Amino acid sequence: MKDTWGLLLTRHHEAAVNMALDECLLLWHSEGLIPPILRFYGWSKPTLSVGHFQKIDRTIDFSAIDCYGCEFVRRLTGGSAVLHDDELTYSVVVSEKRNYISESIRAAYFTLSKGILSGFHNLGIKADYSVPESHFKNEGTAVCFEKPSDYEMLVDGKKISGHAQTRKKGVLLQHGSLPFTMNTQLLFDLFQFSSEEKRQRQRVAFSNKAITMNEASENNITYELAVEAFTQGFKDALNLELQPFELTDAQWEEVITLANSKYKSEEWNFKNRKKVHE
Repeated sequence: MKDTWGLLLTRHHEAAVNMALDECLLLWHSEGLIPPILRFYGWSKPTLSVGHFQKIDRTIDFSAIDCYGCEFVRRLTGGSAVLHDDELTYSVVVSEKRNYISESIRAAYFTLSKGILSGFHNLGIKADYSVPESHFKNEGTAVCFEKPSDYEMLVDGKKISGHAQTRKKGVLLQHGSLPFTMNTQLLFDLFQFSSEEKRQRQRVAFSNKAITMNEASENNITYELAVEAFTQGFKDALNLELQPFELTDAQWEEVITLANSKYKSEEWNFKNRKKVHE
């Protein structure tokens, strides 16, 4: 029997709004106000997001963030830093009470990632897990795409997506980055290195560790094409019925309020930093 989720397409927004909306979806779902949600979105400006607990003092170059006009935000989820630029981002909020959501983070990721894997295949991208599928059934670097976790996906041995998860109020929130292209010049300029020589070595080595959708595909993958492919991927792989979902004006007001009070605040974004960025 198919489970019914809402499909929310919000296109491109600023960093604070994107993160606030994901948190609001989690809260609303925990209160029974909305169904499980699959959301697809983008970023209005290049944004460096860092994990909930990530220390940023000795890793992030905030002068470079200012110089490039990037946005910076701390996620509700864990993991390491991700540059969100030319990409499709997805998020899922679903109750832990669903019988297909395991208590195990890796097992739950594996269940949800079937939709991502199916979406890649719909785009003609031959992605697979970084370890055999049987691993899931039995069950530090500052830059997210520098190494795959053992529950993420590779193409030709290179990481193609990055994902993070948290659980609060009985609800799982998972969101992930699916890049079309990657600006490695920008990416590595946003981090601190002991020397420019080391920065350049890391930048060159990165091409052997990560790959984007357009590098992995023979075709040019647009935002719209990717949304269609991953929507169908989730429907098929998780046996879902996806119904269009839209926020009310009151819900948008709640999102904007949270964006301004939390995700634009130094108290949230710069916690774990010894000296607040000025």
